[in-house]
Amino acid sequence: MEIQTLLRNFGLSDKETAVYLALIELGPSSVRVVADKAEINRGTTYDILKSLIASGLATYYHKQAKQYFVAEPPEKLLNALEDREEKLAIVKKEITESLPRLQAIFERSGNRPAVKFYEGTQGMKQILQDILETMKVKEDKTYFVYSSGVAEDRKHLYAAMPEFNKKRTDKKIIVRVISLGEAGGIFGLDERRQIPAAPASVRMTHELIYGGKIAHIGLDDSGNSIGVVIENESIYQMQQQIFEFNWQAIRK
Repeated sequence: MEIQTLLRNFGLSDKETAVYLALIELGPSSVRVVADKAEINRGTTYDILKSLIASGLATYYHKQAKQYFVAEPPEKLLNALEDREEKLAIVKKEITESLPRLQAIFERSGNRPAVKFYEGTQGMKQILQDILETMKVKEDKTYFVYSSGVAEDRKHLYAAMPEFNKKRTDKKIIVRVISLGEAGGIFGLDERRQIPAAPASVRMTHELIYGGKIAHIGLDDSGNSIGVVIENESIYQMQQQIFEFNWQAIRK
């Protein structure tokens, strides 16, 4: 892996990476020299140097009334990561302890969005992750899906999280699927029933009914994945009942 890519993965911006690498190559240097080497203006370079010092990746000293900056040894990157992990562990513990209070405030506020829009691979991943997070805490871990029956549509959805079904079954989450046409696979205790497909000229969407939410997922005219999630208990209950009616009707 290239050094620049490694440092970006560590969390440094492009300009921070340029300044840090300039420090490593130059040794003790003034702001002006570092700025010239990194090809970044002096004011921005100085701000970045202060940030690197705060992160433990650089230090400075004075000599003959001049200020010199120097990079800390590269192994300090590991020290910085360990510090982050410790801080994140503390933050995670505090959030976990405060979550019930935060959730209560969130529920009372009345400001929760009723509709959310998602697009692209990252958007589909957010929807799938929301299904896992929402259903894992439910006593009844069954949710419901109308599948378009088009393999290409399923590919666009689950490509965002290829391991989704494994994660889902690991959490004991079960899905009932009504497939409009060609059926996909099932996992664990899942159930699937099939009805005739709509005409090929009719573009169908996936509908996922889960934990007080309804997600509609499909493709736009350019073939990009789009999704709309409606969070409303009344709409959820109605859609769930319609699904159950259709489920029983198909069996008959």
